[in-house]
Amino acid sequence: SPFESYMSETGMVLSEISYAKRHLKGWMKKKRVPTPMAQFPASSFTVPEPYGSALILAPWNYPFMLALDVLAGAVAAGNCAVISPSEYAPVTAQLIRKIISDVFPENYIAVADGGVECNQELLRLPFDYIFFTGSPRVGQIVMKDAAEHMTPVTLELGGKSPCIVDKTADIKRAARRIVWGKFLNAGQTCVAPDYVLVQEEVKEPLLRKMKHYIRKMYRDEPLLNPEYPKIINEKHFNRLKKMLLEQDGEIITGGRMDADTLKIEPTLLAGLTGKSKVMQEEIFGPVLPVFAYSDLAEVIRILQKKEKPLALYLFTRNSRVKKTVISKVNFGGGCINDTIIHLSNEKLPFGGAGNSGMGAYHGKHSYETFSREKSIMEKGNWLDIPFRYPPYGKRLPLLKKLLK
Repeated sequence: SPFESYMSETGMVLSEISYAKRHLKGWMKKKRVPTPMAQFPASSFTVPEPYGSALILAPWNYPFMLALDVLAGAVAAGNCAVISPSEYAPVTAQLIRKIISDVFPENYIAVADGGVECNQELLRLPFDYIFFTGSPRVGQIVMKDAAEHMTPVTLELGGKSPCIVDKTADIKRAARRIVWGKFLNAGQTCVAPDYVLVQEEVKEPLLRKMKHYIRKMYRDEPLLNPEYPKIINEKHFNRLKKMLLEQDGEIITGGRMDADTLKIEPTLLAGLTGKSKVMQEEIFGPVLPVFAYSDLAEVIRILQKKEKPLALYLFTRNSRVKKTVISKVNFGGGCINDTIIHLSNEKLPFGGAGNSGMGAYHGKHSYETFSREKSIMEKGNWLDIPFRYPPYGKRLPLLKKLLK
């Protein structure tokens, strides 16, 4: 829908550019650091410098934002860049090409929109930095190719992001915010809640409220609602269809689909196990499994055995629960008592951990990702203590004292 497109794509890019413009002068300043007395007289400082040429490989689920938002950081840091938009969003790729050609000379910023073959050719080139957003499987390929040229990379990948709801949570608000975060862009969001772990005492109230808010947000016929998005292409529609047809639980609500419009209703599943098909891969669609748990220790054990997710969401009023989850579970980032919105704060770094990625960006963190600190020590000429110069004689005991 136009509202979702502006909220999650266009508006995010404009906000990122405005933030960088307001703060860039400060980010560019050299930073003075203390100098050891042994190096007197001298001063030490760092200056940021761009890597040089950056390759930005963008995905299809937010094809505008995840190309140009990243580019804003690369340009702010002073890099030239090549953007490779997703071939699954060809009209957006054309728009990106037009915007870039209108704004930048091609020898500074260029667009290469040739699909998989084009990306394979680009990855053979000696870029100075590569920024990739996509699946862990393709991320491994990107990292392997980058290693050929010793090129540093940022990988923003996916994963099965859990959502925990304990018995102290505000169930009404939790249901509303989970439904919004999950079914935004029809679930095609890398940080969407992938499954819900809810304490047994409040499982049924949560399911009732989630059903209520699905109906309230998307009406009785979501497949006919023009504000409800479609699945990106037939390949992913069929993947989700197969996943739903082979699921071994109970459909609480939703489940219908339209192959002509590539739409799938917001769907809640219950009665599943950890071995169910929907738990074997990132869902990346409007299907949300819900599991009950008895105590927090059980949840911690489950999550510690899994790959580190890109996001985690916790709904609770218990400060001990908050502290325990944050300290004992590794994840990229997330929210307490909400979903998705941590992406909207430019001051928070956004990135994954382990299988969900490496590196971070947004705001100043984008600038730091696309630049490196160059270390400088400037020595004074008015004094030159001969201690460090040979012949050393019997200076070793004194050196050991100085360098303790």
